Amino acid sequence: MRAAYVHGPGPAEGIVVGELPEPVFGPTEVLVDVACTTVNPVDALVRAGTYPTPMPDPFVVGRDLVGRVAEPACGFRAGEWVWCNSLGHGGRQGSAAERVVVPAERLYRLPDGVAPADAVTLLHPAATAYLALFVHGALRAGQTVLVAGGAGNVGSAAVFMAAQAGARVIVTASPRDEEYCRSLGATQVLDYAVAPELRDEVDLWIDTSGTNDVTTAVTALAERGRVLLIAAGQAQVPLPVRPLYWKSCTVGGFVISRATTTELADAAHAVNRLLTGGQPRSRHTREATLPDLPALHSAVERGDRGTRAVVHVAG
Repeated sequence: MRAAYVHGPGPAEGIVVGELPEPVFGPTEVLVDVACTTVNPVDALVRAGTYPTPMPDPFVVGRDLVGRVAEPACGFRAGEWVWCNSLGHGGRQGSAAERVVVPAERLYRLPDGVAPADAVTLLHPAATAYLALFVHGALRAGQTVLVAGGAGNVGSAAVFMAAQAGARVIVTASPRDEEYCRSLGATQVLDYAVAPELRDEVDLWIDTSGTNDVTTAVTALAERGRVLLIAAGQAQVPLPVRPLYWKSCTVGGFVISRATTTELADAAHAVNRLLTGGQPRSRHTREATLPDLPALHSAVERGDRGTRAVVHVAG
């Protein structure tokens, strides 16, 4: 089968597109014919070795996929459309191959009528947003959430989900994205380049941008507010201990790679509801194939994260 793989951590140029033996699935796994995959920032971090995780040799890159069940297994029927967003980590081979093996507990059915190309770019951002908001962020209806980077892939999903859940949503974004953010449900859009002048009114602050301005965030927090950091910036940031302590607030981090299979399954239900319930698809997409993966990884590493690639594998 054709696959995109590496022989250990290294640069994007080290991705090889070539032939590998077809994988063999075990009693708790499902063999899937991959229709399409995509490229997430975490895919590049894993491939480069920046985010250390066990990597078999050769290691197929990629996290997400939409495909069809190749052979009946674990309650899945042959030919069913399915998806997964947690391969390529923890010793699991990735998704960028014509056939992959997926643990049954990490495989979900694609709702009828949803195009694979529409789904694949939403799987990882939407699941991340759901877990950040409702599992780690404990957001409830009537509370106020600020989404830093609300026009991005994770941010836009978070804005939409939070608004649908009955929260008041404040967003930081570029002024050119204000209309888009409001269309998702944001009630207030602030220029991301200017520190928001908010004080004691935000219950949950989620930073999807990697800026991680904890000092400004804690100032904005209400009593018992939470700051959740889900994108790693390079610089160390100061921690405003006194107001954090006085207001009984917390600062935490979250990465979807550490989510349990139970949490991922809960997120999958939310993702499928979005796919069938009007969640806007990725605004900017491009069509690609497996040989494009080295260039796509390089682009992500240069900071080009606005355009999502639909990497067609089948055919």
